[in-house]
Amino acid sequence: MEHGAATFDYHRLYRSWSGYRWWKPLLTGLLGLAFYIFLIVLLFLAGIIVVLQGDEGLASYGDRLATVDLSDPLVFAFSMVLIILMIPALALAALITGPRPIGLLSSVHARIRWGWLGRCLVAAVAVYALSFGISFLLPPAFSGGTAGSGLSVDDRTALLVGMTLLLVPFQAAAEEYVFRGYLAQTIGSWLRHPAFAILIPVPFFVLGHGYDPLGQADVAFFAVFAGWITWRTGGLEAAIAAHAVNNCLIFLLGAYGLVDVNSQEGSATALVLSVATLAAFAAVVLRLSAGLERVRTTAPAPMKPPAPPAPLPAGHLP
Repeated sequence: MEHGAATFDYHRLYRSWSGYRWWKPLLTGLLGLAFYIFLIVLLFLAGIIVVLQGDEGLASYGDRLATVDLSDPLVFAFSMVLIILMIPALALAALITGPRPIGLLSSVHARIRWGWLGRCLVAAVAVYALSFGISFLLPPAFSGGTAGSGLSVDDRTALLVGMTLLLVPFQAAAEEYVFRGYLAQTIGSWLRHPAFAILIPVPFFVLGHGYDPLGQADVAFFAVFAGWITWRTGGLEAAIAAHAVNNCLIFLLGAYGLVDVNSQEGSATALVLSVATLAAFAAVVLRLSAGLERVRTTAPAPMKPPAPPAPLPAGHLP
């Protein structure tokens, strides 16, 4: 005999693991933080070793990193890798304390759905290319201080383009795995309604971005959208696609001097355009997702057979 199968939305996938205990997501987070700090220490040590082999002094590199100028290839690479390290840190922690399989952090299929990710990337490129094109047609007064100094190509351009295409998709994925993956599923394992899993991680995501109030509002709206689209489609693919394409376009344009990648200013116009862009992307994704499986169904658990009746005492007739 078998119990009936159970279904789980994305934010409840921790509960689909037979080894789930309420405290295990907390332990995963603590272990992930410990691994992350360890990896950062290794990164700094490796960087110091490399710097000491060159002619430029350690203090010079320290000064460059302290300026946080993302148009500097060194600062850009360091900033991206610093975020990307969250992926192996979280993966190592999940391998020890769950969830299992660790692919549950990716989608209801317990893995990245590569075909679906590809369709989301195509949709994101089309929508964001149109959005950025419109933004360049707007008067400079509406740019919110993000306009660059003008088209320019120098000896750093090719390097920045290459690093953008290589690193930024992983940077975006790392943030999605932490905020829309781990945090959302941790909260969802304790609180059933998806609104909690979508909204509670938002302020933590916003705090990681040093923009002015309008810029922070833009980040907050994206965080809500990313949480919702992840829940709605049963996986991180659509959120990763939107996040990666948006960031790649910004840094690619910045490599050519068309966008100020260090700007921390937002604008009402930019916020409205961002909301419209995400709404358009959501409409396309929802249309493409027809028939997409968005819940995980667990196999029914076998029931224990009834215990056999106790043997009758010797010599006793029924």
